[in-house]
Amino acid sequence: MDLGLTGRKALLCGASRGLGRACAEALAREGVAVTIAARTRETLERTAQEIRDQFGATVAPVAADITTEEGRDAILAACPEPDILLNNADGPLPGDFRDWRRDDWIAALDAMMLGPIEMIRRTVDGMMARKFGRIVNIVSRSVKIAQPELGLSNGARSGLVGFVAGISRQTVVHNVTINNLLPGIFDSDAQRRHIRGMIDDVGDRFEQVWHARAAANPARRYGDPEELGAYFAFLCSSKAGFITGQNLLIDGGSYPGTY
Repeated sequence: MDLGLTGRKALLCGASRGLGRACAEALAREGVAVTIAARTRETLERTAQEIRDQFGATVAPVAADITTEEGRDAILAACPEPDILLNNADGPLPGDFRDWRRDDWIAALDAMMLGPIEMIRRTVDGMMARKFGRIVNIVSRSVKIAQPELGLSNGARSGLVGFVAGISRQTVVHNVTINNLLPGIFDSDAQRRHIRGMIDDVGDRFEQVWHARAAANPARRYGDPEELGAYFAFLCSSKAGFITGQNLLIDGGSYPGTY
């Protein structure tokens, strides 16, 4: 299928590794010029070069922090008129809400709600004027299946999802869609970090917990980041202009509900 993306420009936040990197690779494969942003310069620049080498794509790395105004300025200076925007951020480590203070909540909101909303605010009008735009937020299945140890993520990501529910109905008439991807367990650094953060609570070793989580999934495995990247690329395509305001699970069937 021709996704109609050749020559488009994409700005991908949190794209130096894991699911964000998979999204960058999927777009590079389709002939998109990608700007990837993340905080760790060394990882970012290595990823950019590897994507260039593999796909012959134009890849611009920007080391910046989306939670700051200066970081957002730097990212948008590198790609001021994106056709595609990805918002993606690691969640905080698991914990007990009794231990979290105001600063913890503000940091979570900046990373997973307010930063992404600011990136949308600063790009969406240009997309509407140009009559093409695709905005995708990688959130988490925890907005549908709340996990007690992920309270910071549950709250902040749900705020972003609620915001998107309103604005996405206003932009689609201009061929600008906004959707959320809700990944379950994926074979990624973020998943390993999550499990390591839980080990003391469950009293178990990493490998046992890792394999137990896969066994508990209906697919009996972790998702491959490439699978999410392909889903993302389709949502960004010219074929997906009638999909907006959706919270799209990609979780191997782990969500138990009908709706």
